[in-house]
Amino acid sequence: MTKTKKPVSSANFVYDKDAAVKAVAFFSECLTHTTGEWRGKPFVLSPWQAKIVGDIFGWKRIDGTRKFRTVFIAVPRKAGKTTLAAGLALYALFCDNEPGAQVINAAADREQAALCFDAAKGMVQNEAMLEGRSEVFKRSIIVPNTGSVYKVISSEAYSKHGLSCSYIGADELHAWPDRELWDVLNTSTGARRQPLTVVTTTAGYDRHSICYEIWDYAVKVRDGIIQDESFLPVIFAADVDDDWQNPATWRKAHPGLGVSVQEDYFAAECAKAQAIPAYENTFRRLLLNQWTESDVRWMSMDAWDKCGTDLPDLTGRDCYAGLDLSTTTDITALVLAFPIDGTVHLLPFFWVPSEGILKRSKRDRVPYDTWAKQGQIEVTDGTVIDYDVIRKRINELSEIYHIKEIAIDRWNATQLATQLAGDGFDIVAFGQGYASMSGPTKELEKIVLGEQLNHGKNPVLRWMASNVSIEQDAAGNIKASKAKSTERIDGIIASIMALGRVIANAEPVEIYASGEFSFI
Repeated sequence: MTKTKKPVSSANFVYDKDAAVKAVAFFSECLTHTTGEWRGKPFVLSPWQAKIVGDIFGWKRIDGTRKFRTVFIAVPRKAGKTTLAAGLALYALFCDNEPGAQVINAAADREQAALCFDAAKGMVQNEAMLEGRSEVFKRSIIVPNTGSVYKVISSEAYSKHGLSCSYIGADELHAWPDRELWDVLNTSTGARRQPLTVVTTTAGYDRHSICYEIWDYAVKVRDGIIQDESFLPVIFAADVDDDWQNPATWRKAHPGLGVSVQEDYFAAECAKAQAIPAYENTFRRLLLNQWTESDVRWMSMDAWDKCGTDLPDLTGRDCYAGLDLSTTTDITALVLAFPIDGTVHLLPFFWVPSEGILKRSKRDRVPYDTWAKQGQIEVTDGTVIDYDVIRKRINELSEIYHIKEIAIDRWNATQLATQLAGDGFDIVAFGQGYASMSGPTKELEKIVLGEQLNHGKNPVLRWMASNVSIEQDAAGNIKASKAKSTERIDGIIASIMALGRVIANAEPVEIYASGEFSFI
């Protein structure tokens, strides 16, 4: 996926070579590196960087303004994107001929935003011509004769209204906690003739984030699925099917390999990723620019996605339920597990309280409100989950499916467990420690890898599967950890509990050619 959208000449756009050359020359003639082995040396752009700069400032509309208004630059770590972003911001400050320019460098937090700004400040202080035209402060640079300013802000978006940005440098967008700052900044450009937003980021793991939203848009523009002539996508990354251990993949994904980062460093990091499985995602995300599922991976989402097909008609079928009530203010999950002909089919149900659902969607950065409208989540009235609604729903489900047992953690649901037992259900106390959880957790891993699970492509359950982190004891027992997991995992806990009852009630069935046995 190491591609840049090729600008297309048309009657609506022209390429101003002189403008492109001027912008590229600004870097080598006016800017110097401020750190590392190149400190003090002219900032000579690498070919891939020069292409980006030339495209941004060379392509013009018929009225003479820039063609591109948003530039999305996705490159791995150690490719030199921070210095490139600093140079672009300085060009916008000093050379853009924008009256009263407001150049903003934004990031998830002030410390991250300061990395780019400090590089820019050092470049100004190293060049007498630039320093003589400006006043340099701790977190801002002012150009008095044009009334222009360059400053740093972070993600507390509530304080950023009233801006009139001409240039926005959005740094490491994958780390932004939500989309609020993005929306505030981009809606502040309306009064500018040719505003420019430049995103510089590596890949992340939160596919509900603003970064993934813009990344996906960039890919579609690049591939011609969406036509947006004002958007310039530049994505350097390994493709999903590329061998991450192959040096050819490294060279494909990282434009700075051999320049800003050496191949022996890559080799060492790759060896570390092979030796420490939990580091594999870090290597692939930061150095190969691949989106991963979480910082600490438990289950491959590629393997999980292979297990999703339409559920068969389960009416009247035997099943085992796992019920994870969590707390009254968070999501509650019930999962029915149907063992049929060597495959376990999962039918999940989720509940959240109605009040605060939009706040909860923002907090967890997932579309609870959309899922509720789609029927993927059931909403109970009030600020807390109404357990009577859940009890009624379980009784309704028992009229459709043959629920043989319900596994439940009595510590969280004593009253409901008693009520369900009174309704005639066989309630099984299911502990949350290694003794109860390790076997079915390992079994879930096994049947996912063996493609003997069918989760019906449920989006809520997939999101929860992507969040899971695992705890392991000295004996090698494992369990899903709510404390260590990135977000909600209630549906996976309920699935594991249900699978535990499937195991306890089933005969061993040989399903692997290797001769291993699994209880299904």
